[in-house]
Amino acid sequence: MKRIFYKALGLMMWTVSLLPFWAIYIISDTLYFILYYIVRYRRKVVAENLDIAFPKKTDGEKKKIARAFYHYLADMICETIKLSSISAKSVVKRFHLNNPELISNYLDEGRPVIGLTAHYGNWEMALHRLSILAGKHPALVIYRPLSNTYFEEIFNAIRSRFGAQLVPMKQTLRKILSYKDRPHISMFVSDQTPTRNESKYFASFFNHPTLVFLGAEKIARKTNFPVIYCHMDKRKRGYYECTFEILFDQPALTVDHEITSRHLHLLETTIRHRPELWLWSHRRWKHHPQ
Repeated sequence: MKRIFYKALGLMMWTVSLLPFWAIYIISDTLYFILYYIVRYRRKVVAENLDIAFPKKTDGEKKKIARAFYHYLADMICETIKLSSISAKSVVKRFHLNNPELISNYLDEGRPVIGLTAHYGNWEMALHRLSILAGKHPALVIYRPLSNTYFEEIFNAIRSRFGAQLVPMKQTLRKILSYKDRPHISMFVSDQTPTRNESKYFASFFNHPTLVFLGAEKIARKTNFPVIYCHMDKRKRGYYECTFEILFDQPALTVDHEITSRHLHLLETTIRHRPELWLWSHRRWKHHPQ
């Protein structure tokens, strides 16, 4: 019965995705009202995270960011549903790459690339756009499996529409090494919170000790694949852009935690620029050094 329910849910999402964007945003505005005012979805978590990240901001400033975040969250949910049927042409139109040659030049040279992004902007549309950019080259999307396998099926079907290969985190090294002699992109959404069993390293993020994954750094140093940071921004509703920046061309020459620290510094700068575009409902600071 569960499978039937989620199959029906997937079909309903696909049907909704056929609506034009103006209709999608009517749904999003309604969803914002429900999430913020009625359900009050994780409002306490959002408030606590904003207190940690912006201790010098006034309550009014933080409340303004929170409301803007819930507008963004509703858009993100509805835009992700839209990705179920969106065309490649529309993805290219709505997600602009300011310097795609930085990636394509590496691939043309036969060098694989490790990309670092975060739950910022529309990261799901970004994965579509990078899959299209990769073209004939493999695009690996490293993800953390969901506890709900039915939801995972639905979202992985969306994410793989333009050829992306979904790679569970525990299989990352083996999968990337299987492509070591072939140019490809490996994308890490690198701001998730590990469990204590998955990492013991705390880095400074928003001047707060933050438990972080080191997987992308370890793989980059082992393979010596160039590491690229994907700086995302929002142009206007439904339109995004990304500027690539080389973090390390020769990551094998870096020292422990250098890649992770550089990435977190850039991510924090990005978030401070447009804080409403980050996933504040995620419990980012639930672990503390012992």
